[in-house]
Amino acid sequence: MASIHQLVAGLARGDAISNEARVLQSVFQSWGFDARIYADAARILPEYRKETGDAAQLHSDINDDDIVLLHLSIGSVVNDIFERLTCRKALLYHNITPPHFFELINRQTASHLQRGRLQLAQLKDACALNLADSQFNANELSALGYADPKVFPLVLDFSMLRSEPDPKVTHLLNDGKKNIVFVGRCAPNKCVDDLIQAFNVFHHCVEPNSRFIHVGSYAGTERYYHLLQSYVRESGLSDAVEFTGSVTQSQLNAYYQSADVFLCMSEHEGYCIPVIEAMLNQTPVMAYAEAAVPETMGGAGVLFREKDFVSIAEMLGRLCHDTTLRAAVIQGQQERLSRLETRDLATELKTHFAPLLGTLT
Repeated sequence: MASIHQLVAGLARGDAISNEARVLQSVFQSWGFDARIYADAARILPEYRKETGDAAQLHSDINDDDIVLLHLSIGSVVNDIFERLTCRKALLYHNITPPHFFELINRQTASHLQRGRLQLAQLKDACALNLADSQFNANELSALGYADPKVFPLVLDFSMLRSEPDPKVTHLLNDGKKNIVFVGRCAPNKCVDDLIQAFNVFHHCVEPNSRFIHVGSYAGTERYYHLLQSYVRESGLSDAVEFTGSVTQSQLNAYYQSADVFLCMSEHEGYCIPVIEAMLNQTPVMAYAEAAVPETMGGAGVLFREKDFVSIAEMLGRLCHDTTLRAAVIQGQQERLSRLETRDLATELKTHFAPLLGTLT
């Protein structure tokens, strides 16, 4: 039986690339192919080890006519393994955060990112099919010399986001305060410091009965986290800013559903999934128009092109209190979601893979 396998740097719960790989696996299997996911053995969560192959063994599990799809997002041994394979190859680029964001925060992460960028450059002639999950990412591939990269938007698992929210979190947040929420790693490229500065103006000048909630892990970025904590204390926001760290899916859903506005000020996103997740929970989205964020929003929500904290605070206030504006923004976001949810994934994927499938189908 012919195979279409996938290579990922690691496999984890709640990770967007891991989720996408599992969805694609089911599609490949529905076409009649043997389809497994392989990863660096050191980066596979225990609950996924039985169903995930060791990337180091992939070369012995495939034939030259098989297809392997690499999900590339960071420097990893799996990228080197992929380069040495002699089968039919495809690449799906999820973007690599520029290392400079991490050089003063976590040198090891910066090194992994730098390694990933070098590996990305080395793979420009390795594949018959080059995909990117946004035009922003496809443009980067083109600049590196990749041939004719195609856009294949990130596959999202909407069912998880529609699961029940955590009732305890919902109860705690529904206390009359306006909740300004951001979801994402506590990382410098996410510009959580700018979020807090904008909230500082909002809290002290527009809506005192408010809180800012950052939902996301700060593991590996503890230096940045402690700098943020210092700024929070100096700004008199200790009782108004909350860092949740990692949360469960049900807790995440509760934070989204209890948010009055989702605010994003990130300066580097290859595809901004939390923007879509917030839209799904009918939360107005306000975001800085940088990298792939405008593309992800697809004409919905509220974009701003300057980090003018006073203007941002004023717009946050309008989105919280102007019911007509709020309803119009949510309606536009629902239209954006409808376009995403009605995509024919299997047909789209088969169209991209047609040159590789050849006589295998």
